[in-house]
Amino acid sequence: MRVLIADDHAIVRKGLRLIAEESGQISVDEAADGQEALDKLRQDRWDALVLDISMPGRHGLDVLQAVHDLQPQLPVLILSMHPEEQYAMRVLKAGASGYMNKDTAPGELVRAIQKIVNGGKYISATLAEKLASEIAGDGDKLPHEKLSDREYRVLIMIGDGKSVGQIADELSLSVKTISTYRSRLLEKMNLRSNADLIRYTIDHDLS
Repeated sequence: MRVLIADDHAIVRKGLRLIAEESGQISVDEAADGQEALDKLRQDRWDALVLDISMPGRHGLDVLQAVHDLQPQLPVLILSMHPEEQYAMRVLKAGASGYMNKDTAPGELVRAIQKIVNGGKYISATLAEKLASEIAGDGDKLPHEKLSDREYRVLIMIGDGKSVGQIADELSLSVKTISTYRSRLLEKMNLRSNADLIRYTIDHDLS
């Protein structure tokens, strides 16, 4: 199996590469950011992509969409330091084949890659239960689950204490655009201030 690992931390890439190649079943190449990953996907054939969701430049959600447009059948395993509550459901709905927290990666990486390459999905038991409940229509969605991907990212960044200006710089958008997203968040979530948004992300383990 030929696998591309995209992560902006060289030590993480090297560690994951070592784990994967020690299995004797996987050969690995590396990409330091989303754009390099997309370039390598255009240049060669791969059996799977392991993608960090938080890298400089294009966010993992944007890269995931671009990968899906470029190679719709390519299985993508999202690797993240964030808890499942923050991104797992969102990336699976966006077309990822699995979600893995970096804390579990050493012991589970090879099994996860094998599973998605063979057409399966890699998710934890907790996440599987949440997906089953959603399919069954149990309960209403929480306010943050109704947000668009971009609105959700702005919420998380506000929850991390970043200013409108910092968010605008990081997302390469205007301050006015970010202010509009913030206003939409407050309206959709029936909240009144940044302090309310920050409290929400803490109460729901999103930050």
